[in-house]
Amino acid sequence: MDVNEAKLLIKKYAPRVSAVILREMTAQRYYEMKNDILYKKEPEDREHAPLRAADNRVPSAFFPLLIDQKAAYMFSYPPLFDTGFPETNEKLTEALGEGFARTCKRLCKAASFAGIAWLHYWSDGGRFRFTVIGGSQIAPVYDETGEDLRYVIRMYEKEAEDGKRRVIYEIWDGGSCFYFSRSVSDAGLSGLREEPICFSAENAEGCNVYRHAFGRPPFISFANNDRLSDDLSRVKGLIDTYDKTYNGFADDLEDIQQVVMVLTGYSGTDLAGFLENLKKYKTVKIDDGEGGVSTLNIDIPVEAREKMLELTEKAIFTQGQGVDPDPQKFGNASGVALKFLYSLLELKAGDMQTEFAAGFSALVREICGFYSLPCSGNIEQVWTRNCVRNDEELADIAVKSRELISTQTMLRNHPFVENAEAELKRLACDEINKRKEG
Repeated sequence: MDVNEAKLLIKKYAPRVSAVILREMTAQRYYEMKNDILYKKEPEDREHAPLRAADNRVPSAFFPLLIDQKAAYMFSYPPLFDTGFPETNEKLTEALGEGFARTCKRLCKAASFAGIAWLHYWSDGGRFRFTVIGGSQIAPVYDETGEDLRYVIRMYEKEAEDGKRRVIYEIWDGGSCFYFSRSVSDAGLSGLREEPICFSAENAEGCNVYRHAFGRPPFISFANNDRLSDDLSRVKGLIDTYDKTYNGFADDLEDIQQVVMVLTGYSGTDLAGFLENLKKYKTVKIDDGEGGVSTLNIDIPVEAREKMLELTEKAIFTQGQGVDPDPQKFGNASGVALKFLYSLLELKAGDMQTEFAAGFSALVREICGFYSLPCSGNIEQVWTRNCVRNDEELADIAVKSRELISTQTMLRNHPFVENAEAELKRLACDEINKRKEG
């Protein structure tokens, strides 16, 4: 692939990522509690409103709470995979590594920000490696069916050896990756050139070509939902409304502490003399019959503000499909009643799980193919939610179902068992030890 071919691909497909970039940047900003309230404009009539001196800009933390709830609920316990072959399962667990739960959470957050996230994998000295890439870096090119990836264009900035920033373009196909770059200051793609960047000296061909043997672009998509929509768009307007109401309330409380005196018929010569007499003599000299001193105060509609904040907060958790952490909402709920608190979060999690399950199946098959491991056509996945639950009830159900289901299935659904295969081995060892003792 030469520079001209690369330009055609980039010109055609890269602009499609612009909406994803905007969504991801805004969501990242709100996750870091850099809400729009921090960047509101100064009122034009500020200097003509002496009673309005306060300017509070306190951002709310609803969006990071909703995202963290979702990530912890779904991936505190990462999904377990069964390929149908115990040896393959052991190798798969080793390949996924101890940090797989962290990878799952990163995928969840990245997809929630941009509507889609990607997992990029590669070979590193005979080891299968992978990492999470945000949706704003990837422009996918599908075949005529819209199902299989034909090309993946990855775009990101990097500092060159001369200290200047350059935009890197990686164009991946079924067997190669071509590297190109341009200066950040270049207009369009006029300065696009071959970039001598490779992962390593291994598989390097020429100055800008990297060869791989995966047979497809080594990227797997993980969509937030079937609409590829992000999580912030549901609640951004409500969060902004809450921030404005809350900070307006704080401004009023701060401004009301300032007492403004109104003088009528004052017999003095200047305001300094008025303040001095007021402080020294506790009296003010005014004209007979016409003078007076009064104060201006700000009236705050407290009940209306409180009701507005309450309704907005409720709407944020409803439309954002989260769980309100207010202890008063829980009461004495237990058992099945607790599940209703998670009903909206479960709907959102189920939507993501449907999309992520396909991605994880593709990842498992790639790992099995990389290490030449046997794998059944249907990869079983077990997902465990991190929520308030009745472990005693679940354990009782598992034990009572022992005559109806296999021991392995019973162990997978037992609240005290994290790895069914490992638990089966422990049970076998216990049985052998009992026989020896007998």
